Amino acid sequence: MSLVYVFLADGFEEVEGLTAVDLLRRAGADVKMVSIMGRQKIQGSHGISVEADMLFDDLTETADMLVLPGGLPGTNYLREHDGLAELLKKQYEAKRWVAAICAAPSVFAGLGFLEGRKATSYPGCVDDTQCGTYLEEPAVVDGNVVTSRGVGTAIPFALTLIEVLVGKDKAEEIAASIIYQ
Repeated sequence: MSLVYVFLADGFEEVEGLTAVDLLRRAGADVKMVSIMGRQKIQGSHGISVEADMLFDDLTETADMLVLPGGLPGTNYLREHDGLAELLKKQYEAKRWVAAICAAPSVFAGLGFLEGRKATSYPGCVDDTQCGTYLEEPAVVDGNVVTSRGVGTAIPFALTLIEVLVGKDKAEEIAASIIYQ
């Protein structure tokens, strides 16, 4: 079973974060919502409160995938968290999965993860100067990096995460079970 950490901060985009959590859990992944705010209750960008499973300081295991939802100011909090930056660097350098949606791929751009890679993001958050090729696709996989565009691409993003972690058959099974396309 794959272990996935989805990092939450006040102002995260609820649909992006929770769609990834929900669909990955349906696929059998062990998904933990991790607060970087020092408390478990997180306030989303649209006033929805979420109880994280754990705090950042309590992480002990190495995950198969680290996921960053977008939203503002949530993405700014993710970008400013030194411990998260170090964890992301270790994950990336070990060639384990890192994934981000909406504004959050800008965190990867700041860490140099997108240099020479195909990537996408919410319009204006990442551009061709920060990545090899900017694509306007729902989800982009290049190496061990997955990026996506925003709320409207949350389902394709989550299905892509399932595909890279578990396999195409499982992603198609989950898509069918939720009546996606």
